[in-house]
Amino acid sequence: MIRVVPVTLEGHGVRLEPLAPAHAEALTRAASDGRLWELWYTAVPRPEAVDAYIRTALAAREAGQMLAWVVREAGSGEIIGSTRYHDIVADIGRVEIGYTWYAARWQRTHVNTACKLLLLEHAFEKLRCEVVGLRTDRFNLRSQRAIEALGARLDGVLRHHQARRDGSVRDSVFYSILAAEWPDVRRNLETRLTRPRDAST
Repeated sequence: MIRVVPVTLEGHGVRLEPLAPAHAEALTRAASDGRLWELWYTAVPRPEAVDAYIRTALAAREAGQMLAWVVREAGSGEIIGSTRYHDIVADIGRVEIGYTWYAARWQRTHVNTACKLLLLEHAFEKLRCEVVGLRTDRFNLRSQRAIEALGARLDGVLRHHQARRDGSVRDSVFYSILAAEWPDVRRNLETRLTRPRDAST
């Protein structure tokens, strides 16, 4: 059984801090860079909904279902997005990584690769997870490319799976990384971070 508790993760130019109500204003600024809430296939909160977004995440943390972070860019100290573990199944050592978004100017940079490396490292090496899952909307092709670039394997598509914010229903594309695959995935991510420019999102 794994035990997921709030923890700060830092490295590769980013710092992941457990989400707190004090982050509301900074998250609103980050989401406003690109008006990310207008992407109908994502779950980025509108400015007026950020407080509720945080309350919901913290309630899920208390229930043992999620652990959310804000993403802080180390050089500037600016909060530039958010990510989380979700659908935690402690008995079988499974977490999923998702609810991930970044301010527009930080997309297609090193940030996503750095965050995923920290989250996967913590999951496999500290929590001793057996598997880490990732999922995305069938229409979020950029997210699918980014997940596949990590080295995750496609598990399949669950049709008519989950309600979107606008009330429509999405098909979800599921991926996973097993503990036995982690060393190669880690090598891949570390190699990508040594390149002059990482193009993940």
